[in-house]
Amino acid sequence: MPRVPADPTVLHPFPDQPRVVLLRPLVTSELIEVGEFTYYDDPDHPTAFETRNVLYHYGPEKLRIGRFCALGTGVRFLMNGANHRMDGPSTFPFPIMGGSWGEHFDLITGLPGRGDTVVSNDVWFGHGATVMPGVRIGHGAVVAAGSVVVDDVPDYGVVGGNPAKLIRRRFDDDTVARLLAVAWWDWPLDHLTEHLRAVMSGTPADLERLAPPPR
Repeated sequence: MPRVPADPTVLHPFPDQPRVVLLRPLVTSELIEVGEFTYYDDPDHPTAFETRNVLYHYGPEKLRIGRFCALGTGVRFLMNGANHRMDGPSTFPFPIMGGSWGEHFDLITGLPGRGDTVVSNDVWFGHGATVMPGVRIGHGAVVAAGSVVVDDVPDYGVVGGNPAKLIRRRFDDDTVARLLAVAWWDWPLDHLTEHLRAVMSGTPADLERLAPPPR
């Protein structure tokens, strides 16, 4: 019997678990890009991810999330719109209060930012993690529950705490390089389906042996 890949276009991959949603078919904002099979798990508001979990997102910076990422309940991304001026005596954003204060809106626009927030492929976020603006998180990384990520996370790094610190690397440098080269997350879905057990429990050598020929 042929192995049929899962469907990346359905909203609820587990029909009996409505708390789990695939984000790619859910998001509508042009400022958010999400790869196939990345999911969010929330027992109360799973389909409100764009408004409840991506905050202060006024652009132009984007949130880019790769394929096969797992986001636990309450994972939040704070975007550059949360920035306040810190070069004067007060950080309060007076112009947004309206009235004649609104004449000074130029004082809170164009604040320096760190660019897009980028999450690579196969990243696991624990419950309640927070990602600050402009952070880049590498392939295969793990972000522990409750972490506040303020700095970039290396490929296959495990981080935790507030602010999040590197706890360890999941693999040594040579193994990480081999995994990045094989890039299983870019395999065609039918090929990935055929070799799913190796992706989940095999070795880098297994993946190198099973990798499809370059297209």
